[in-house]
Amino acid sequence: MTDHPSVAQLPLFPEPLLPPKTTRKKPSLHTYWRNTQDLPAWVRDSPTILRALELFGPLDWDGFPDRELQRNWGQSTLPYSALVVAELIRLNEDLASTKKLRRFLKEHPGFIWLLGFPLVPAPNHPLGFNPRASLPTQRHLNRLVRHLPNAALQFLLADSVRLIRAELHARKIPEVDCISLDTKHILAWVKENNPKAYVADRFNKERQPAGDPDCRLGCKRRHNRVAMPATPSHNPVSAASVKVDEYHWGYGSGVVVAKIPDYGEFVLAELTQPFDHGDVTYFFPLMQQTEARLGYRPRYGTFDAAFDAWYVYAYFYRENDPSTALPLCPFPRKATTRPSNDSLHRQGSRSAPRA
Repeated sequence: MTDHPSVAQLPLFPEPLLPPKTTRKKPSLHTYWRNTQDLPAWVRDSPTILRALELFGPLDWDGFPDRELQRNWGQSTLPYSALVVAELIRLNEDLASTKKLRRFLKEHPGFIWLLGFPLVPAPNHPLGFNPRASLPTQRHLNRLVRHLPNAALQFLLADSVRLIRAELHARKIPEVDCISLDTKHILAWVKENNPKAYVADRFNKERQPAGDPDCRLGCKRRHNRVAMPATPSHNPVSAASVKVDEYHWGYGSGVVVAKIPDYGEFVLAELTQPFDHGDVTYFFPLMQQTEARLGYRPRYGTFDAAFDAWYVYAYFYRENDPSTALPLCPFPRKATTRPSNDSLHRQGSRSAPRA
């Protein structure tokens, strides 16, 4: 008999010690931040946990749009708030991977209890639960983080702006009046972006990469620059006039920041789109977020040449006070090309060729 026998597996622990099938909602991180005396002694004794609690606790975790914790998913439901705070800890502690994050949480099991991970009871453990078994696997953590709803993350960004404004007001610092907006490309993790991998028809937008169904093909920049094409056998073309374009599969992330002298730069708004969206498509959604979080329209803005559009200037223009509101965009400059020998001969000695 080679197959496994059909025998029901009996639990190793009595029913009261088994993990609950549904997750009870614990007090939020904000509640623990306001009442640190309610924390267990083995949590209060950790300087690392208290430092993280002081950093993330002021956020409005009571209003955080979490998932339904009472739904039966077949196992204990992991709250979104636990995933978000775990990712914030990973960034704050400079942990480069999810593997290092899990190791950090196992070495500081107070975080597992504090963040609200479903605990697996362990009667013989000093803490009463098994830290290793209470954490999701590395693969499951990555999958859950990829599916986090953007509305939950935008809620925390808006609340962080609220806290920063309140702190600046308490320090008698003037309100934010000048903002900056820029975009940054994010390469998708697909072989089409790997120049060492052979891919037929690499930059065909009709052939979606199998590794990322949501990414899109876009052009990072298009300009004239000196390239090194193959030596032509006839009709040679100057390399100075060869157009060199940079295409990638991926996404684009746009942010609006405000710089406060002596304090630093702070993010006010964020928007990520597939890479086939142009830079100017970020302007109105990001400015709408910025205006909603500040409660007013900024008077000054700085942008790069991609945002040199009439409606960018119109957004900052104020009919009753046209001299104070101003957007700053560099003038789009044409690519430099070397003049031909014929044009130099026609100009003669009257003027030098312009660069």
